[in-house]
Amino acid sequence: MKAQELKDKTPEQLREQLLSLKKEAFNLRFQQATGQLESTARMRAVRRDVARVKTILNQKAAEAAASN
Repeated sequence: MKAQELKDKTPEQLREQLLSLKKEAFNLRFQQATGQLESTARMRAVRRDVARVKTILNQKAAEAAASN
């Protein structure tokens, strides 16, 4: 996922994306605990995607606050 793709989304879409990523991260952690996880690299990618979404949400909130 690229940051530019996220910047084009609305804050509501970003919140939905964040929720989806957090669910995926939970499922990956569960798979790891039970020994069923095949791709450990996916955990890292999901964590970084969560961070990207949060960063873009904070930037949009800051822009909204600055424009008021």
